[in-house]
Amino acid sequence: MSDSEDARSVGEKTTEERPKWDNKVQYLLTCIGFAVGLGNVWRFPYLCQVYGGVLSTGAFLIPYLIALVFEGLPLLYLELAIGQRLRLGSIGVWNSISPYLGGVGMASMMVSFLVGVYYNTILAWVLWYFFHSFQDPLPWSECPVKEDLQGFVQECVDSTPVNYFWYRQTLNVTSNIETNGSLQWWLVLCLATAWCIVYICFIRGIETIGKAVYITATFPYLVLTIFLVRALTLPGATDGLIYLFTPEWELLKNPRVWLDAATQIFFSLSLAFGGLIAFSSYNSEKNNCERDTLLVGCINSATSIYASISIFAILGFKATTNYNSCVQSNILALTNTFDIEDQNITAENYDSWLVSLNKTDHAKVSSLNLTECKLQTFLDESVSGTGLAFIVFTEAVIAMPGSQVWAVLFFIMLFSLGLSSMFGNMEGVLAPLNDLKVLPKWLPSELISAIIALVSLLVGLVFTMGSGNYWLEIFNNYVGSVSLLLIAFFEIIGVVMFRGMKKFSEDIEFMTGRRPNLFWRVCWMGISPVLLLVIFLAYIVVQAQTTATYTAWNPDYVDFPQAEVLPYPDWVFAMCVLLVAIPVAPIPIVALYRLISRCCCKTNTTEPSGASNPYANEGFNMDT
Repeated sequence: MSDSEDARSVGEKTTEERPKWDNKVQYLLTCIGFAVGLGNVWRFPYLCQVYGGVLSTGAFLIPYLIALVFEGLPLLYLELAIGQRLRLGSIGVWNSISPYLGGVGMASMMVSFLVGVYYNTILAWVLWYFFHSFQDPLPWSECPVKEDLQGFVQECVDSTPVNYFWYRQTLNVTSNIETNGSLQWWLVLCLATAWCIVYICFIRGIETIGKAVYITATFPYLVLTIFLVRALTLPGATDGLIYLFTPEWELLKNPRVWLDAATQIFFSLSLAFGGLIAFSSYNSEKNNCERDTLLVGCINSATSIYASISIFAILGFKATTNYNSCVQSNILALTNTFDIEDQNITAENYDSWLVSLNKTDHAKVSSLNLTECKLQTFLDESVSGTGLAFIVFTEAVIAMPGSQVWAVLFFIMLFSLGLSSMFGNMEGVLAPLNDLKVLPKWLPSELISAIIALVSLLVGLVFTMGSGNYWLEIFNNYVGSVSLLLIAFFEIIGVVMFRGMKKFSEDIEFMTGRRPNLFWRVCWMGISPVLLLVIFLAYIVVQAQTTATYTAWNPDYVDFPQAEVLPYPDWVFAMCVLLVAIPVAPIPIVALYRLISRCCCKTNTTEPSGASNPYANEGFNMDT
């Protein structure tokens, strides 16, 4: 059978009716927008900060690049190639390769749905901050006054205005996860608005997505460049960049560095969600998916590094500002205590004055309880995720001239990044539903998209309660972790063992004009699945050795404003286990169902002589 005939044999009707991208640029921007998300801005810089730099000789980039080359790119190539060749969504692709693999596509669909539910809540938070970014002064720059107008709110005074606005005025967070609290109406409205925007952009699938990505996938780069240029003119920016580009070689001996690097590249490329398979299925069959893989993968990693430079330049400014404030506070205390004339002690001669006063009257200096001011200490303050976006960065924006402008730009950038990623999550749900053919044909795609958005909105209401932030952290930590590793592992096994390396190589040759080289085949047949298995086992070991805890914002905590670290209650931990197990449960269930059905069919019927075996394939003909 020829290549074109084989392609038609895999869902002829689906192939004929499959929509297509208007042009190649739309496809590439959509894939880049899906891959480049919020994690590139707040997770990658955090890991660089923790592990000491991103130089080509740095401690973190070495395992990061190894994971990119041997894990990320091969998996990305596999998904783009198999989707483009079979021209189906995730369920259709794996069902076509083997009925036993149908559960892999269902698992991808479930993960995409669950991730989309909580991911859009983050966009709701971004909208809330965006709406408040037009106020002068910014609402998180100062503490609110009490209702009786007698002083400021004590919770804000005890912490900081930035923390108070985030935990109390935005989340209205409860003191622990077992106290649900009520729905916060302002977050419900923001969440509904976020879903309306996603729906409008997604209403006609790739027809409207292809138009939206021209803005959502490119605007973040413009904002990052503007921030970088502005940040480099601020005091302390060079300190932040020097800190970023200073490697700590000893950290390479820490296995956690390698685990974090491998998981970061895996999740930042949005692998195993099914969205990339769906997007590539709208390509024409004659398309160089290998070149697309290298382009998307390299742009994703380059964006992470570029974002880190912009972020650390601004964090260097923030650290310098906090350091100067610390020194000035100590100078004021020394000046008042020792009756020293103003301007005699400056930031430049502060250290020499402190040494001198310690020698002459050590007891009096000690009684002041001066804060130890070290720039390195402020640079070492690491924070990831929502803490970086809604606490650290918003605090840095306050000190920047024209703070409202920078706040507006920052939150528009975050919303654009998140919106592009939501397109992939939505497509990862809609395309498999179409593959299953469970929906009536008379239902228009606009209505199906509306139903998905409405159901997601209703489920996402749990994150708008007082305990919503705690539940979002659980979803973030458990839904998109082990599940995606297992899905990706079975994707590789499905292609190598069921479709067969020889057949897959012929598919790629048909699409690109040449067979995959030795590097790709070695990765698919050995290195990549082994790496995934090692990461999975290492993750299980690390989780088994640690107690599942969460940080709570509790004004009654004895060490407030420090976060209170609490263990998860047993029933919550059981929910965490379910969030890991339920999405991947279809993989063994479907395989077992197919096996039992096949055995029953063999028992009850006799196959006619010469009939083709639907399970026969060339999967074990390894062309290496």
